[in-house]
Amino acid sequence: MSMMLRTLFAALLLLPLALSGAQATEHKLALQISDNDPAKMNAVLNVAANVSKYYSEKGDEVDIQIVAFNAGLNMLRADKSPVLDRLKSFKQGMPNVAFMACENTLESMTKAEGKEPPLVENAKRVTAGVVTLIELGEKGWTIVRP
Repeated sequence: MSMMLRTLFAALLLLPLALSGAQATEHKLALQISDNDPAKMNAVLNVAANVSKYYSEKGDEVDIQIVAFNAGLNMLRADKSPVLDRLKSFKQGMPNVAFMACENTLESMTKAEGKEPPLVENAKRVTAGVVTLIELGEKGWTIVRP
């Protein structure tokens, strides 16, 4: 075997080791908020911040989706959320955390109030909060209700 072939063979054997050390593990967490309770929403935000910090310190990546539906959608309302400041700080400091707002709940609130309630600008709309959680679970996401 020529020297060049031996070198190539050795490089190919070591390639998986080199790649495994260079790749960060990706984690996926979905957090549910379905109660109009600032203490529960703060618990959700604390979990998101702690999990994000933990994996960041390990060099791993983590995507977090906070799914709000039923009374929990009040936590994402721009006009009356008791956690607006924290939501703004998440938007600025944690781009890996996304907020999902249930359109079914939003429609119910719109009917009850006569106009659509404003959502915080970092809230993304999903058709149904529970369906979103089901589908995330089917895709391997860990789902937690703090």
